[in-house]
Amino acid sequence: MSTILLAGGAGYIGSHTAVELLNAGYEVVVVDNYSNSSPEAIRRVEKITGKTVKLYELDIKDNAKLFEVFKENRIDAVIHFAGLKAVGESVQKPIMYYRNNIDTTLSLLETMSEYGVNNIIFSSSASVYGENNPVPYTETMKRGVCTNPYGWTKSMMEQIFEDAAKADENLSVILLRYFNPIGAHESGIIGEDPQGIPNNLMPYVSQVAVGKRECLTIFGNDYPTHDGTCTRDYIHVVDLAKGHVKAIDYILSHNCVEIINLGTGTPYSVTEIVSTFERVNGIKVKHVYGPRRAGDLAELYANADKAAEILGWRAEKNLEDMCRDSWNWQKNNPNGYNQ
Repeated sequence: MSTILLAGGAGYIGSHTAVELLNAGYEVVVVDNYSNSSPEAIRRVEKITGKTVKLYELDIKDNAKLFEVFKENRIDAVIHFAGLKAVGESVQKPIMYYRNNIDTTLSLLETMSEYGVNNIIFSSSASVYGENNPVPYTETMKRGVCTNPYGWTKSMMEQIFEDAAKADENLSVILLRYFNPIGAHESGIIGEDPQGIPNNLMPYVSQVAVGKRECLTIFGNDYPTHDGTCTRDYIHVVDLAKGHVKAIDYILSHNCVEIINLGTGTPYSVTEIVSTFERVNGIKVKHVYGPRRAGDLAELYANADKAAEILGWRAEKNLEDMCRDSWNWQKNNPNGYNQ
C-alpha cells in the first residue's frame, strides 16, 4: 500500500483529496501549519472514510521538521497543496507570497531528494495561462503574462519543477492546472471554509444565502459574454479530488513530466451560478452589479481532453450538484469548522 504525503492537506482541496485517496486504498500523511485551514477538517475526513490520517502540524518551509516527517514515514509520492492563494492579498503583500510559496516548493524538493522520493504532483492554476492565450486553454500553450503575484508564484513553481525534473531523470512531476473548484463533499461534513471575507464566488454566494454576508456584488455586467458577466470553468471539488487520485495512480507507474488541465471544459457565467444556486436550493441570494474588477478576464475555461487521454479522468458532476453541495455544507456549517 502506497503512502501519499499531502503538503497543505488540511485545506479545501487537500481534505477532499484525502477522502478520495483513502477510499482508493492509499495511506495518507498530512502536513499543514493551519494558516488557512483547520485540523478539524482532517478529523472529519476520518469520520467520512472510517480510516486514520497521520497528521503533522508544521510549516513546510521548516526543513529540519520536514526531514523528521520523511524519516518517520515511507513516502511514495507527494501532492503539493501548500501555499497562500488569495489573489488580492498577493497584490498587497507580494514579498510574503513569493517567500512562502516558492520556499515551500524548494523545501519539499530538497527533502524529497534527501530521502529518495521521486514523485510529486503540484496544484497549479489556470492563472499561468495569463491574459493573452485564447480560450479554451490547452496544455501546449506557453505560460503567459500573469496578472498578479499569486499567478506568478504558480508560474515560477512550474518552472522550478520542470528544471528539477530535467536535472534528475528519476524525478516524476505532474503539474495539475486547476480551473475554478467549488462545491463540497456530498455528506456536508467538509467544504470550503475561507478565513475572513471570501475571495471566491461560491463561498460568498453561500454566506449571503446563510445570512452571514448582506449582499453579493457581481463585478461587471458589460463583458462580451452571453449575459455580460464573466464566465469561468467551475469544477466540483470532488471531481477535482478524484483527478488527483488518477494522477497518483499514473505517476506511481510512469516516469513522466506532464502538465494536465483539471476542468470541465464548460464555462458558466457569474449570473448563471447565482441563478442556479437559487433554483436548486430554493433560496434567494441578494446581489447587485458593480463595476468591473481590475485583472478579471471575460472568459476562462479548459480544454480537458488530455486528462481523459492520459489519466482516464473526466468531470462527472454538473452545476446543480456544485450548487446543491455548496449549500448543504454552508447551511450545516454556518461558521465553517469553528462551530
